[in-house]
Parts: sequence; C-alpha cells; structure tokens
Amino acid sequence: MNDLDALLALLTSEGRALLDEVRDTDPARELAVATRLRRTHPAELVSAALGQARLRQRAVAKFGERDAGRMFFTPNGVEQSTRASVAAYRAERFAALGVTSVADLCCGIGGDAIALARAGIRVLAVDRDPATAAAARANTEALGLGELIEVREADVTEVDTGGYDAVFVDPARRGGRGRIFDPEAYSPPLSWAVEAARRAPRAAALKVAPGIPHEAVPADAEAEWISDGGDVKEAVLWFGGTPGAVRAGAVRAGAVRATLLPGPRTLLGTGLPDPEVRTPGRYLYEPDGAVIRAHLVAEVAEQVGGGLLDATIAYVTADELLPTPHATAYEITDRMPFNVKKLKALLRERRVGNLTVKKRGSAVEPEELRRKVKPQGPNAATVFMTRVAGAPTMLIGHPVGKV
Repeated sequence: MNDLDALLALLTSEGRALLDEVRDTDPARELAVATRLRRTHPAELVSAALGQARLRQRAVAKFGERDAGRMFFTPNGVEQSTRASVAAYRAERFAALGVTSVADLCCGIGGDAIALARAGIRVLAVDRDPATAAAARANTEALGLGELIEVREADVTEVDTGGYDAVFVDPARRGGRGRIFDPEAYSPPLSWAVEAARRAPRAAALKVAPGIPHEAVPADAEAEWISDGGDVKEAVLWFGGTPGAVRAGAVRAGAVRATLLPGPRTLLGTGLPDPEVRTPGRYLYEPDGAVIRAHLVAEVAEQVGGGLLDATIAYVTADELLPTPHATAYEITDRMPFNVKKLKALLRERRVGNLTVKKRGSAVEPEELRRKVKPQGPNAATVFMTRVAGAPTMLIGHPVGKV
C-alpha cells in the first residue's frame, strides 16, 4: 500500500477507529498488537494505522501532542515540515506586514498553512505530490481550518498567485541521494522561487537551507536565520521591503537578521567589521547558531565589549559579564595548551564528573576526549577545545547563562 492509499484508508470510519485504538501503542508491543488486530481488520490497514501512530509520535516534537495526535503525516512530511513554533513566528510576521492572504507553494503536509490560518490569514496551499496534498487537506479538516485553507494538488510553477497578497515558497531540498546543497537544484529552483516572490503584491518569503551561501542571497532580499531552543532550523529570504525600513518586523531589503526562538529575540546586522583578536578575558560568549550563520558575531562582540579568541572561530571573549540575549556566557577559570593528561589531572583535582565538551577549530571529538579523561565526581565543568590566536587551547569554565 503506497502512502496515498494508506492515508485514504485511514480516513475511512474503520481507519479512524483503528487509529484511535493504536494511538498509544508501545513500539515494543507493536508486533503483538498487529497480530491481534489482523484477526478482525485487513492486514494492510493495520500496518497503515501502526505506521501512522509512529509518525504521530515522532511529530509531537514539532507540532505538540494535541495537534500531532489529530494530524496525518507521510514519512517525508514529518521529516521536512516546519516546526510549529517557527511557522507561528513567520505567520505573525506576515500578519504584521498587513498580509491577509498567502499562496503557500510546496506546502507539504500543511504546517505553515496551519500557522498562517491560525493567524487569520487566508491560504492557498499547493503541493504536487498526491499523498502530501491529501495529508494537508486532512490536516486542514482535522484542525477545523477548512474555511481559511484551500488545498490544491498541482505543480506550483503552473499556479496563478495573482489573487494573493503574499507568497511563501518552501522548495524541496532533498532528493534520492539525500540533502541538496545547490539552491538551483531545489525543486523548484531558487531562481524560480525568487521571481515568484518578486511578483507578490505585498510580501514574500522563501524557506532555504541554513547553509545557503551569503553570496547566493539576492540583493533585494532580507536574509533571516532562525533558531529554536538553540538549534538552527532554517533560513528565510524575505522580499517586499525597502532599504530604509525601520518599523518593527518590516522587511529591509539587503538586511541580515538572526531570530532566536522562543522570544522572538532578533538581532539585525549593522555592517560591523570583524572583531579584533584579543587575549582571553574572564568570560567567553558562545553566540547562538543563528547569529553565527547570519555572520553577526561582530554585533555580539560589540554588545559585550569583547573580541575574538581567534580570527576564524566564533567565540567571543570579554572581561565583563554584560547582558546579551544572543549568546550564552561562560566564566573561564582555567586556560591551558591542548594536553589531555593535564586536563585529566585538573578535572580529577576539581572532582568533575559532569563534563560538557564544546569544540570549534579542533579535530578532537568530544566523546573521544570524555573517554580519555574519564570524568568522575559530583562537580560540573565545561571545556572548550579551540584555538587562541592560532594555538590549540583548552579553556575550562562553567555557564552563567544568557544575561
């Protein structure tokens, strides 16, 4: 049974009842449950229900237990869908721009369409894959959003978006061999998506991989990198702004932005030059991954009056503990050249058993270092394996949080 047939079977009354029955099935008991249910239900339907239950369990991390328990997923849909918190942030930004209708192209199983509709925005959700479009339609109905979302199975390059304020495009970035890194190999290609965005009457947003080269960002776009809970989730190219825009949330053509969720906590680029390299101070600041991807480490360094440990590494060092919502601060207690034996002796002396290992600019893997130093004891510490002015160095300290 293919993905579409499995989904359609689960949308029947028998399929829905079976889904309810297997909702909380423990994976360890799945075989026994399947054997029992196949006595009274078609084997393919039982397999589809158990598979959907697994997908819903995986989807809780992205959509929350309440929504994930009612939604329908395909394997690719769970993997590639936008996290609900990120989709909600983007929908709120569209709404703040005065957008009332969006053509959501390459909508997947409907995560962004759902967030847009919950923000009061009318949505045309388009996907060319029959199973994916069917899942998006089922999710629209399951969450009671049918009045605001129209789902259409179609090739997005053939859809007329003229009747909508804005366009959102989420091109497929995975192929038969895994992730696609060339934006022109996206489906549809980034160049097509950019032209579609430029035709939008009010605003547009294109979801791209966080690793997109800065030189691939069009000059008339604002580039935004978004993290959630410290994990970089995506980059977005926004269109429809002007270089001098200052209103909160406004799109600024040519601007670079890092947004940290929950929050949002936003950092806008100001065009600062790279910070100077300086000797390590009392504090080390680790910028959020979105800040690093956006190349805004200089802005963090300015916030805390700091400099870089090394010209090629995104660790900021400073003498004072100053507030910044865009980096995690650590108080550094020890500094030594890279030497595993000396580190092991220091940790034994400090009775450190809870050891966090971070690295930038070091070939040593954290797990390898942990095995070698064998931390034991009631205390905690963080060790940074990095370079200071080019020299392999270990910095030992502890977090003081976002201040």
